[in-house]
Amino acid sequence: MDNSHRYDVAVIGAGSAGLQAAQTLGRMHQSAIVISTDHYRNDPTGHMHNFLGHDGAPPAELRLAARKDAEAYDDVRFLDTTGAGVTRISGELGAFVLEIEGEPTVHARRVLLATGVRDTLPDVPGVAENFGDLVAHCPFCHGHEYAGTPIGILGAGAHVGAMASMLQPLSADRVVLTHGETPDEATRALLDRLGATVVTDPVAAVRRAEDRLVVTLADGTELTLGGMIVKTDWRQAAPFAEQLDLELSEVGAVVVDAFGRTSLPGVYAAGDLAQGPGLPMPMASVLVAASAGMMAAAACVQDAALARIA
Repeated sequence: MDNSHRYDVAVIGAGSAGLQAAQTLGRMHQSAIVISTDHYRNDPTGHMHNFLGHDGAPPAELRLAARKDAEAYDDVRFLDTTGAGVTRISGELGAFVLEIEGEPTVHARRVLLATGVRDTLPDVPGVAENFGDLVAHCPFCHGHEYAGTPIGILGAGAHVGAMASMLQPLSADRVVLTHGETPDEATRALLDRLGATVVTDPVAAVRRAEDRLVVTLADGTELTLGGMIVKTDWRQAAPFAEQLDLELSEVGAVVVDAFGRTSLPGVYAAGDLAQGPGLPMPMASVLVAASAGMMAAAACVQDAALARIA
């Protein structure tokens, strides 16, 4: 790599947001480098759902096809990194500097963050091993596969009522596993009204039994479910929001406008790490992330064009 070369845009991350951004930039003849790692939020799942034209496809299959599309454009270059990848971003609009472990420094006029987030799962034995299949955090991605079976909902917070309501058309048998906690009166009343079963005993473990999930309670009782929805805690997968002092939302997402512009001129964000106007949280969806990547890349192109005529 030529240390002196300056790219129009450095895209960090090669999930659906970063790959779509790369394709959009390539089609508009913007020199772009896509700096990727081999870690993706949806790695645990074998099948991606609720994506136009790709329902049920493996996520890696979509990424491979998307990368092939982006590589067809002469202005797009990929840099596959190992280890920490990009370690630091500094600079300002027109002169950003990206330090990369084991690689020469990259210079870019603009930066598009598509680094995603990392999930922390509930600390219950067996949850991590079955996450992305019989255990999931998104009913839009996995709920249909649980339809017609008892569906578990792990937790006792206010969100379990909304989840029990959302899942009602999929299954009349919804089991809220509070894991030893007590729901507040309003949540308990809502669950009763929805006809959901509430189990307050702690969950000792979960395990797969063929195509079902067996939940073992602390007293040894076992429940068989078609699947279980859990709430994950998440955080930014990369330190760049902090390094660049970007505005964050109350839930820890990078605040962006409708075009993916962050609070720092020249820095854009797309995908699960970013929260757009009017949204209570980032939308954890492969399709939404790809759309956000296109919008952010389009903003890069438009902003550069306006700068040339200013």
